[in-house]
Amino acid sequence: MNQLNILFQPVGRYCRREVITCSPGDPLQSAAQTMREHGISSLVVCRDGVPVGIISDRDLRNKVVARGLDIAPLTVGEIMSSPLITIGEDEFLFEALHRISRHKIHRLAVTDAAGGVAGIITDSDILRLQNSTPQRLIRTIEDAGDVETLKVVHKRVQGMVVHLIGTGVPVQELVRVIAHLNDQILVRLVDLLLAERFSDLAGRFAFLVLGSEGRREQTLTTDQDNALVYADDLTASELRRMEEFSQALIEGVLAIGIPPCPGGIMANNPLWRHSLSQWRAILEDWAGTPSPDNILRVGMVTDLRALQGDLLLEKELKEHLASLIKGNEIFLGHMTASMLHFGVPLGWFGRIKTEKGEHKGKLDLKKAGIFAITEGVKILALAHGMPGTGTVERIEQLVRQEVMTRREAADLTATFHALVYFRLRTQVEAIREGRAPDNRIALDILNQMERGRLHAALEGVRSFQNMLQRNYQLGQIL
Repeated sequence: MNQLNILFQPVGRYCRREVITCSPGDPLQSAAQTMREHGISSLVVCRDGVPVGIISDRDLRNKVVARGLDIAPLTVGEIMSSPLITIGEDEFLFEALHRISRHKIHRLAVTDAAGGVAGIITDSDILRLQNSTPQRLIRTIEDAGDVETLKVVHKRVQGMVVHLIGTGVPVQELVRVIAHLNDQILVRLVDLLLAERFSDLAGRFAFLVLGSEGRREQTLTTDQDNALVYADDLTASELRRMEEFSQALIEGVLAIGIPPCPGGIMANNPLWRHSLSQWRAILEDWAGTPSPDNILRVGMVTDLRALQGDLLLEKELKEHLASLIKGNEIFLGHMTASMLHFGVPLGWFGRIKTEKGEHKGKLDLKKAGIFAITEGVKILALAHGMPGTGTVERIEQLVRQEVMTRREAADLTATFHALVYFRLRTQVEAIREGRAPDNRIALDILNQMERGRLHAALEGVRSFQNMLQRNYQLGQIL
């Protein structure tokens, strides 16, 4: 396997499965003896099977020996490092390396789907598997001291994807990598602004990403969709500072090379910058009035995710919006009707219908099917009060709640990944040819097998739309 691709493999494939654990109430001396007997430098501390901390030889050295404490009466819970930094076994080695670097630690506990201990992985384990290029990319983001450096990294992300598209890395992993790197670039931008000019606002707001960015589903042509929520008790002076911060933030995002949102869904727009209580009232108004603009706005906000700042503000907004939408059949029906306006471009005898005029012979993949899947899955998730944001994550939740069968979920996920693959592929080809990437693919570049795959994906979208139309009896609304 290409060494670069190693970092896009799941942690569970490479972590050490044999993990020695202990409990918070165990005597510290007993834990130290266990570490010596097994020749290891740490123990994962679990309570009722759930990892809650870690005890290492460094903890013993710095917290006990260096302080001259008597080890005999001490328990593991008094000395352990907590909360424990963990990573899911299905997450990437790339993400594990970043988490280790960001938290300045040497190991991560690996957890399974139920939150139990599945293994452990160290920085040395990862570095033995790969060369230094991806590591330097992560380090460059974290060490960036100005916007110009972040702009360079943003271009390098595109270069990495252009390289990886033909190396066998699954499209869902590529998209996940794009999202992860873009996240870190924006986080670093906020950190720089706070450190250089706006330290007085730290902890007083949350920077939110929306839409495909919120769902972690960006490709190479995604513009920015973001917002700000801030504490209710900001003074008049702090409000002016928050406005200044929002302007500087978006100026920085643009300077990095991320295009503006054509609809103005950006934090420097007063419509997308409010206090928590103001946002609550605005969401109530939007959810109570299903106009086309409000349907679009609610659709964007339901994908919100906080990149930086007070995560409690994000939690409050998500919970409030979920309570407004769950069971709101009128609004959900109008959301579905709006989604169905994007008809699947299949004509008589299954012929794929392409655009005319300027884009003759091309197909807009977002309008042709990607939008219908992301919005349709979102509608089902909202109807059942599910908290996820990513499309595939929401599909899995729908299966667990028996809203969708495992077979239906597998078919829809495969359809989604196929359309995203074609979208990413055509964007990479545009970059290679020096053109601006977009969502359109020319059918004449596809061979017979690829056309068949695209046709099958469009059929899958149409089937999914028909199911949603039946669910919401849209004849009474349209």
